Amino acid sequence: MQKFENIVPMKPLKKRTPDNQYKELLREILEKGIKADFKSGAVGPDVDALTLVGPRPMRFRLENGFPMITERNMDPKMSALPVTIWRQAIAEICAFINGARTVEKLEEFGVYWWKDWCTEKKCAKRGLPTGDLGPGSYGAAFHDFPTSEGIPFNQFKNIIEQIKEEPQLRTHFISPWIPQYIGRGKNKIQKVVVCPCHGWLNIRIIGGKLILNMIQRSGDVPIGVPSNMVQYAALTMMLAHATNTIPYEYVHTISDAHIYIDQIPAVEKMLERESRAFPTMKMNIEKKDLFDFRKEDFELSDYNPHPGIKGIPVMI
Repeated sequence: MQKFENIVPMKPLKKRTPDNQYKELLREILEKGIKADFKSGAVGPDVDALTLVGPRPMRFRLENGFPMITERNMDPKMSALPVTIWRQAIAEICAFINGARTVEKLEEFGVYWWKDWCTEKKCAKRGLPTGDLGPGSYGAAFHDFPTSEGIPFNQFKNIIEQIKEEPQLRTHFISPWIPQYIGRGKNKIQKVVVCPCHGWLNIRIIGGKLILNMIQRSGDVPIGVPSNMVQYAALTMMLAHATNTIPYEYVHTISDAHIYIDQIPAVEKMLERESRAFPTMKMNIEKKDLFDFRKEDFELSDYNPHPGIKGIPVMI
């Protein structure tokens, strides 16, 4: 049974203020970014990027709407896939929470964008079966973090219990980083197809309100970051519902924010477009367990984006 409700005390659409933080970040990278080289596995042989290093927080009070960018369409009709961009983003975080680390398992959740990162060549280079993201990937870290006792540690299960028992703590923290599988250099074999870029989570409960600060190590701002905004804002809602708190604010903090040179024309087009009010996202309140949520448990409305922009390059 599904019962969709807006669990966020959200302003009516007409009273929401269009949010320019995403565009401000794009503009700052274009104006102040330092040119940095990417020598392998990129869109071309050698792909340059404009990079800003240092915290670049965007703060989204959920009362002002669900933080889904309107500068390009995140809800396009996709004939080739049975799911839109925003639903794939939510599907991915649901999959990772449940320990998914293979292309096959991710597709069961409705995520179809990992194939190019999990080819036979890329996986073989890391000693992994084709389609395996590796023991250093998000699902492995979140759900099966290795311990000295040899018993996998479920970080989200633990954090839900901790929030319920000791909500006032400042130690509600989750990490996607398993160092022994990520190091590179002489006599080292990386055991992950993509080093985790996002998912360092600092959760605070203040006055019964949940604030989620997602710290992102590396952010492809034109392509990756908008999907990350969607999935972690949705996670804010899921965590609040699972802990009987109010989803209050989502903070998105990027350490290395970048725009690839080939993406600049698309970025300039987005900067020409006016920001519009954020949409409404309802959630199936019949589910109480964090691990039970799926992409179908979210319902988008009041979304009025600009048209999509085709062909924005993605680093692979």
